[in-house]
This record gives sequence, C-alpha cells and structure tokens, in this order.
Amino acid sequence: MADLLAPQLSAETPAPDWLEARRLAGKAAWESSHLPTRKTEDWKYTSLFALKQPFTAATESSESAQEIGLDLPQLSGSRLVFVNGFWREDLSELVPDAAIELLRFAEADEEQARLISEHLGSIVPNSKHPFSTLNDAVLSEGVFLRILADSKAAFPVQLVWHNSEQTDAAINSQRLLVLAEQRSEATVVEHFSGQGHSFTNGLSELILEAGAKLDHSRLHLESADALHIGGLHAGLNRDATLNSFHVAFGGKLKRVDVVINHRGRGAHCQLDGMYLLCGQEHMDYHTCIEHAEPQCTTDETFRGIIGDKARGVFNGRIHIHPDAQKTRAELSNKNLLTSSTAQVNTKPELEIYADDVQCAHGATVAQLDESMLHYLRTRGIPSDEALILLSYGFINALVEKQRLEPLRDYLKPRLAEYFGSAISAEPDYAAS
Repeated sequence: MADLLAPQLSAETPAPDWLEARRLAGKAAWESSHLPTRKTEDWKYTSLFALKQPFTAATESSESAQEIGLDLPQLSGSRLVFVNGFWREDLSELVPDAAIELLRFAEADEEQARLISEHLGSIVPNSKHPFSTLNDAVLSEGVFLRILADSKAAFPVQLVWHNSEQTDAAINSQRLLVLAEQRSEATVVEHFSGQGHSFTNGLSELILEAGAKLDHSRLHLESADALHIGGLHAGLNRDATLNSFHVAFGGKLKRVDVVINHRGRGAHCQLDGMYLLCGQEHMDYHTCIEHAEPQCTTDETFRGIIGDKARGVFNGRIHIHPDAQKTRAELSNKNLLTSSTAQVNTKPELEIYADDVQCAHGATVAQLDESMLHYLRTRGIPSDEALILLSYGFINALVEKQRLEPLRDYLKPRLAEYFGSAISAEPDYAAS
C-alpha cells in the first residue's frame, strides 16, 4: 500500500523527536501491509474504491469560523479546534480547570512526552486495524487529555476536527489520547465536521484507570462527500465506567471501529449510537467488546435510519473470555428503511467461553408502519410531518439518554432538519 495515500506519507510535517520511532514503525507497517478488500471478512460490505484517487496533503486555512461554516454546540469548557488537521489557536479556547491537563503533542514537556509515549497505541491492535498504522506513519500532532486522580473536571472538553472546502481531495489525520486516572471523572465531546471530499484518518484512545468515569461523545457530522476511516479504542480497568455516545450522518465512505476492552473486574460500558443515511451514502460501524475479566457489564444499543439508495453496515461483536465469569452483556441493533432501495447489513455476534454469564443480542430491519402513518394523517398531520415524527421517534430515546444537555439541545434541531430535507415525504415501500 506504499503508493496509496502517498502524498501524506511524503509530506514534510514537523514532529517532536520523541514521536519519530513510532512514525518510522508505522510507516514500515503500512508499506508492508495490504489494503482490505471485499474478500476480507471485516470489510465484506464496505468498498475502499473511493480511496483510489489522487490525493494531496491538507493545507492550512486562515478563514474565519463563519467562512468555513464552523457550527458547534456551545459548551462551557475548553475547546481545541483543528481545521484540515492544523490547530487553529484563534478558534480554540482553554478554560482553566484544576482537574485536567489538556495539551497538543507539540507542547508536551519531557514528563508529559514520557506519559504519552507510555500509553499511545497501547490498546490498539494494529494487525486488526491497518489504518491505525497509517495514522502512526504520519503522526505529527495530536491531543493529550489527562484527568488527574481523585478529581472531577468542572467543564466538558470539546475537540473539533473540521475540514474546509478544498479544490483537490486532501488527507489529514486526527489523534486523541485520553488518560483518566484513578477515580477521576470527565466529559469529552469529539466533533467531526466540514464540507468537501477530504479523507480523514482518525484514531482516539481512551484509557480509564481503576474507578475512573468518562462520558464520551463522538459526532460524525461531515458532508455527504466525506471520506472517513476512524477508530475508537478504550481500555477499562477495575470498576471503571465508560458512557460512549455516537451520532453519524452518512458519507461517500465512512467506517468507524469501536473497540472496548474490559481489563479489570467490575468495569461497565454503556455504548449507544445512531446512523442516518440518505442519497447514496455509506456508513459502516464495527463494534467489538472484549470481556476479559469477571463481573463486567455492557449495554450496547445502535439504531439506524436508511433512505433512498443508501447503505448501512453494522457489525457488533461481544467476546466473553474464559475467565470472564459473572458477565452481563446485551447488544441491540434496530434499523428503519424508508425506501425500497435502501439497504442495511447487520450482524450481531456473541462469542462466549465462560459458563456463568447473562448475554443477549438481537437485530431488526423494518419499515415504517403504514397504519401509524394513516393514523397521524387522519388526525390532520401532513404526510411529510408524519414521516418525520415517526422517524425521529425511532431514535429520540437515544438522544434523550445523552447526559450533556447543551449537546442534546444542539443535536435536536439538526436531526429534525435532516429528517425534513433528506427523507422523502412519501416512502416508497414497493418491491424494487
């Protein structure tokens, strides 16, 4: 794969000296690996053909927030904004908080660099996620968030990764490392946005030490032309709690891997997500929950609404290791098709090697109930509004579960706008 995405590999991007060994290892691994194909089981329903085009290295943008169309939830805490992969100090804001350290890799002192090096990539199995090696190969900038032991962050932390409109298809990388130390608490929001057909290769790592609690949201709200291959990897130690919430609009190619590792007794993960697709968009969520220790719990719920000729993919796997007795894990994936040409491939999996567990999984694919549409119409509600109400109701429960009220307030009108513009007023349920 050496010639694929070559502009980014060859770009002269300054990086701290302490990252050089990781960059070289990543470049060697990427150049010796093979691009997944439709014959690769984990990529069976997602083609990478869209990446086989000329790319350029991303360039810096000096445009204002209004000029680049930056639209963000108004949270009260620190915000770091990156445009085309470059930090924008003028759009960022740091709010003092004694509970956290928030810095870019380029700002790290010797002790911080040692801490980042110790944890960076420690929970990412590169052999299963080849694009993580590309991220390593071009690693020059990233964000390190450390929540100090026995402390609670006073404000949420927001990381913004925005792509501005560019003449040529460009490539940029995103990297986030969160270290939640023992018995710490924090809220983190990652926001991906932008216009155009840029390719983002993103990777976020969340490490929760014993008793830590982290509320994490990841919003993929890029335009319909976006290309994005990303990964979220989390390691949960004893009695740690991760609440992770995901929202994704479709794109030309979008693939996100979510991997949660229960590495300590009593860890808990609440994983909720939704994907909304129209036109000819594509979205692929692959989740894997590794239960390696006893008495851990997982509640996972994903819902998708797919219209027009769009295609959704969901593969959810829960793996119960032999020593993971007293595990409780549930996985649910429900999908709503609003046209006869929409498609979804869903595959929930349970792989259990322990005998004292409570596990359940299920998936559904359905269309809107015509009788419910008829009921709303007979009550004087126009067809288009009835369709929007029923579709929004399908995902509203997940929106309401979001703990951060300003984020809920931000998402609701945008989801309503999406349904108003992207879903046909008259659903076509006839056989194609």
